[in-house]
Amino acid sequence: MSTKTAPPSSDQSLLQRWFKIEERGSTVAREIRGGVVTFFTMAYIVVLNPLIIGTSKDSTGGFLGGGDGPNLAMVAATTALVAGVMTILMGVLANYPLALATGLGLNAFVAFGIATLPGMTWADAMGLVVLEGLIILVLVLTGFRKAVFHAVPPQLKIAISVGIGLFITIIGLIDAGFVRKPLGPTPVELGIGGFLAGWPTLVFVVGLLAIIVMLVRGVRGAILYGIVGATVLAIVVEAVGSIGSQTDATGKVVNPRGWGLNVPQLPSSWIDTPDFGLLGQFNLLGSFTAIGVVSAVLLVFTLLLADFFDTMGTMVAIGAEGDLLDEEGNPPNSQMILVVDSIAAAAGGAAGVSSNTSYIESASGVGEGARTGLASVVTGILFLLATFLAPLVAVVPYEAATPALVVVGFLMMQQVKGIDWADLEIAIPAFLTIVLMPFTYSITAGIGAGFIAYVVIKIVRGKAGALHPLMWVTALLFVVYFAIDPIKSAVGVA
Repeated sequence: MSTKTAPPSSDQSLLQRWFKIEERGSTVAREIRGGVVTFFTMAYIVVLNPLIIGTSKDSTGGFLGGGDGPNLAMVAATTALVAGVMTILMGVLANYPLALATGLGLNAFVAFGIATLPGMTWADAMGLVVLEGLIILVLVLTGFRKAVFHAVPPQLKIAISVGIGLFITIIGLIDAGFVRKPLGPTPVELGIGGFLAGWPTLVFVVGLLAIIVMLVRGVRGAILYGIVGATVLAIVVEAVGSIGSQTDATGKVVNPRGWGLNVPQLPSSWIDTPDFGLLGQFNLLGSFTAIGVVSAVLLVFTLLLADFFDTMGTMVAIGAEGDLLDEEGNPPNSQMILVVDSIAAAAGGAAGVSSNTSYIESASGVGEGARTGLASVVTGILFLLATFLAPLVAVVPYEAATPALVVVGFLMMQQVKGIDWADLEIAIPAFLTIVLMPFTYSITAGIGAGFIAYVVIKIVRGKAGALHPLMWVTALLFVVYFAIDPIKSAVGVA
């Protein structure tokens, strides 16, 4: 009653009316506190995204943003900018305590599974991300999302997420030098010659153990604290030992026990004017020329799967924790939540920082009492302020950041319990999906093998009629994808 009679000029009443704070059993203070907690829980992405996509070269040898070396500060600033804008949009339009940022797993797929394909550039790869976001938006607006959501078996969706988790893990272990390619007959080995060697490797181990300890003790922001703590340790180690870089100016390994990326040293400036030069660096249809229509379509579909289904699961999980779901298990304003998330996917590609998606880390803010979009507005504002701290990213070496990849891999691996391993019809496709991603260093290969195996098993079990038409189409597209070289040879295409 009081909110209806309060004068319209009251800031408090405006907040209450727009975000329905009291109606959802919250307070302004709780929303602010929840928004701050969510930010610190997921702020690691401002550091981690540049280390994943900013240090990888495309097939032409170019770095994201151009130049002869990584543009980490530029990637960090743009990552924070897009996260801030889209999270504020989620809060204002959808009134939901859900934050968005560059999706882990999705960015690794773009960096290692798309940009490195022969003929592809970073602009081409980001063009596919924009297309994926636009397609998801159309699916949401037309209601076709339900058909897509039900086309892929839930346990196969889980397998995709688990496989991406293992893929992220092996990337982290290799980038840290914990696992390396040996000179001998084995494909990989522990450290150097089967032994851990070098102070940088010790920094990785300490950072990983620190994050694990904080996780099991329930410390919010454990990943961010782990990265910061390991970076401080790395700076001290380098100052004392003058270890230097693993590689010389040409990229040749000259110091195996050195730092794998940045040599950790205090920056000349802590705060700088952000460089948003990545904005607009995408080529919407360039990939269709570079790798062909079939390959481009499959890559867009793979991005769509990884992004679209994760979003629906995330918003329901957040709603369940905050007791915000209706009697049918749907969150309030679910249509607008999906619309904003779809726009965020396209915006991430258009800004050159990979698809933005909803973060399950938002649950930390909900755990602190957040129930409305005001918490998201607070989180978004903090991301915008973080754009001025981008120079700090260049201080972080691989060995301090990669423990986060391993831990995120573990968090994604936890979903494996949702697969019925006694049911061979789903267990075998799930197994192939999971193991082939890290073993082939390709997310696409894992998803394709899982889809094809699922369809084949259903056929031989006499259950072909139970397959969704979209599964038939997708499986056939993946068959073409895997056989593209012999097909080209058969038709006389080089």
